[in-house]
Order: sequence, then structure tokens, then C-alpha cells
Amino acid sequence: MPLSVIIITKNEARHIAACLQSVSFASEIIVLDSGSTDGTIEIARQHGAVVHQSTDWPGFGPQKNRALEAATQAWVLSIDADERVTPKLKQEIIETLAAPTCEGYFVPRLSELCGQPIHHSGWWPDHVLRLFRREKGRFTEVPVHERVEIKGQTGKLKACLLHYPYETLDALILKMNRYSTDAAQMMFAKGKRAGLFSIVGHSVWTFVRIYLLRRGFLDGRYGFVLAATAAAGSFFRYSKLMMLCRTNSQSTNVTDSTNRSNRSK
Repeated sequence: MPLSVIIITKNEARHIAACLQSVSFASEIIVLDSGSTDGTIEIARQHGAVVHQSTDWPGFGPQKNRALEAATQAWVLSIDADERVTPKLKQEIIETLAAPTCEGYFVPRLSELCGQPIHHSGWWPDHVLRLFRREKGRFTEVPVHERVEIKGQTGKLKACLLHYPYETLDALILKMNRYSTDAAQMMFAKGKRAGLFSIVGHSVWTFVRIYLLRRGFLDGRYGFVLAATAAAGSFFRYSKLMMLCRTNSQSTNVTDSTNRSNRSK
């Protein structure tokens, strides 16, 4: 198949073998690792992947573009180490690439939380653009929440991609903390600001949107946990943005005061 699979990794030894087995039908598998110490690289090579390594971390978007640049086939499938291509999706990809009608394809993604598939809460169907012509797609150059931009028409596949992002609640909380920091820095760089009202407002709205409007209550206790942690993530994101703004303001005031003092001498 004229297909390259690209995966970025760091300490994914628990996931990478099953991930690579699910895409073994591709003619090329590229793994770009950013400093794993748990055997991820060795496992990837054992499963036939071409492993590249980077010494820095530029963010998810730039890192995935690096992996994309290493691909050589006409088509690219981008997946994460905690995702799996199902047999039905494999067959649909093969049939689609035999007679493609679009430059890129969205794939529905079914995610689990602590072993429970989530069918509501805005998690399903979570259409993500993952299959595309190499020369027609590129990831947005952002630290988090990157996406593929396609030059041309896009379509949708029917078979789903399985996603195992949070095996424990601890994993969800750790990722929420890391992502909220990156998101706050990204918003600050764009000139966005936050205060107490925006912190509270965004947090409450996030819970209402996920638990009520997106029917998270139908996912039972897991839906409530998702809505609550998403609200907490919003709270931390805008709180960190507020603190960044305050730190920047204090630094600016100190600089201005020093400059005025120097001019008066």
C-alpha cells in the first residue's frame, strides 16, 4: 500500500506494540521519539518501524510535521500510540486508497475512560482527520490541540479508530495539568487575557456544555467525571493565563520604573 503511518512517542512502552500491530498493513511506519527511557524505541524497531529521534520538544504540531517530513509514501495515516486501527478500519482504508475520491479523510474515534467506552459527552463520534495525501496535508504549528489542514476536498470514513487515552483517573488529571499550562501559554502569546469572571464563566459553561448539552449524563458516573474534570481543566487554563498576565504586568511595571529612574539621573 502507498501508505506511511506516522507516530510521535515518548515513554509509550505500554501502548506502542499494540499500536504498531494494528497498522502492520502499511508499507512504512515512522516513529519519531523525543527521549523515551522505557524501551519504546526498542519495541518500535522490533515491530518494523523506522525510528527517528529528536533532542528537543517543539510542541505537538511541529513535532508531527517533523514526522510527516520523514514519510515517503503518497498517503499518510497519523495516529497516536494509544490508538488502534480496527480490522474494519483497516479494510476501509485499503478500499479507500484503491480508489480515493478526496485528499483527506476524517475517521470517527471511540475513546475509553478507565476501561469504559464513552458514547456521549462530546467524545463520540469524535471525527479526526488522520488519513490524507502527504503532499496535501500539514499539521497546524501549535503546541497543543493540533489538527491537519488539507488543500482539497475531505470525506469521512465509517469504521472507527479506538482510543485508550486514560487508563486511570490519575492519567487524566496529569494530562489536564500539562495541557492547561500549554494552552495558557498559547493564549497569552495570542494576546488573550483572563480575570475572575472569565475563569468562573468558562468553567461553569464547560460543565454545562459537556454534561447537559452533549448529554454526558447518559454516560453515567463516567460522564459526570468527564464534565467535572473538563471544567477543572478550563479553570486551571484560565487561572494560569491570569497569572501569566499578572507576572507580565509586574515585569513591565518594573522595567518602566527602572527606565524612568535611569532617565532622571
